[in-house]
Amino acid sequence: MEPRSSLLLGRSDVRDLLGLTECIDAVEKVFRRQGEGKIPQSGVLGVTTQSGGLHVKTASLAGAKNYVAVKLNTNFPQNYTRFGLPTIQGVIVLYDADNGRVLAVLDSMEITIKRTAAATAVAAKYLARKNSSVAAICGCGEQGHAHLRALSVMFPLRKVYAFDIDPKASQHLAAELSRESQADIEPVRSLPSAIQSSDVVVTCTPAIEFYVHKEDVAPGTFIAAVGADDSHKQEIDPALLSWAKVVADSLEQVCSIGDTHHAIAEGLMRKEDVYAALSEVVAGKTAGRINETDIIVFDSTGVAIEDAAAATVVYEKALIAGIGSYFEFAA
Repeated sequence: MEPRSSLLLGRSDVRDLLGLTECIDAVEKVFRRQGEGKIPQSGVLGVTTQSGGLHVKTASLAGAKNYVAVKLNTNFPQNYTRFGLPTIQGVIVLYDADNGRVLAVLDSMEITIKRTAAATAVAAKYLARKNSSVAAICGCGEQGHAHLRALSVMFPLRKVYAFDIDPKASQHLAAELSRESQADIEPVRSLPSAIQSSDVVVTCTPAIEFYVHKEDVAPGTFIAAVGADDSHKQEIDPALLSWAKVVADSLEQVCSIGDTHHAIAEGLMRKEDVYAALSEVVAGKTAGRINETDIIVFDSTGVAIEDAAAATVVYEKALIAGIGSYFEFAA
C-alpha cells in the first residue's frame, strides 16, 4: 500500500535543495510546456486586509508523475518595521494529481523569491539584447538580491545600479553582492539617470504609484516589472506600457492585477495590445526580441506554474536526499 505520510520542508530545507540555476531551468521548461499546450492556464484568488493580503495560486503539472501545487502567500509590506517579520510568508502544498494525496508542505518564501527571479532571467534571455551588460535594480530587498544573481547567470554584467528609497538597502546589496559578482555595483539616488544608462531594468518594489517614466527609458531597454502583483500596486508609467511591447507571464493576470491593467484602465491599451505571453515566446510560437531598439516590458505578476515547477524540484530532491520531516494529518 502507498504510504500516507506527508513531507514537511522548512525554509532552510528549501534553500539547500533549490539552486538558482536549476530553478531557472525548471521555470523555462514549464513555460515552454505551457506554450506547447501541455499545461493549462492557472489562476489566482485573493483577499485583502487593512495591512496586506493573501493570494492563492494553483497549477497542475503532468509528466512522469502528475502533481497539483497550491501556494498560499501573505504579503504585508509593513511587517518588518512593525513586527520584525518578513513581508511575504506562506506555504506550498504539493498533491499527487492521480489520487489527491498531500505529498508535501513546503515553506514558500525561498521558492517565491527564486522562481520570481528565475522568470525574469528566462524573460531576459528571450527579450533583452544579447549584449546586455548594464542593469538597474529598483528595490534592494530579497527580490533585488535574487534578481541580480539570476541576471548574472544570463549576462556578463559589468555595471549594476542599485536603487532603493532606503539608501541603506542599496548600500547593503552593493556590499553583499560585490563579493560574488564581477560587476561594479553602484548604489544610486538618481533613478532616471540609472534607467537611461541600463540595458536591463528590474522593478521589484511595493510601490503604489509609478516611478519608471516613459521619457527615462532608452530604446532597446528590457524592463522586468515585478512588483505590481496586486491591483493597487504600480511601478511603470502607463504611457510607457502603451508605447512598448508588453510580454505577460499571464495575460489574464497582467490585465487584472499587473502594471498593464493601469494602462488599460486609463484607456491607453486594450487586452489585445499585449504583444505575447512569455510561454508563447519560450515555445517559439511568437518571436521575442526582433530588433535592437524595441522597448520590451515583461509584466510579471507571478504565476503558479513557476511555484509548481520549483516545488516539484525541491520535493523530488528531498526524497532522494532524505531531507525533511514526515507527518500524517490523520494521526
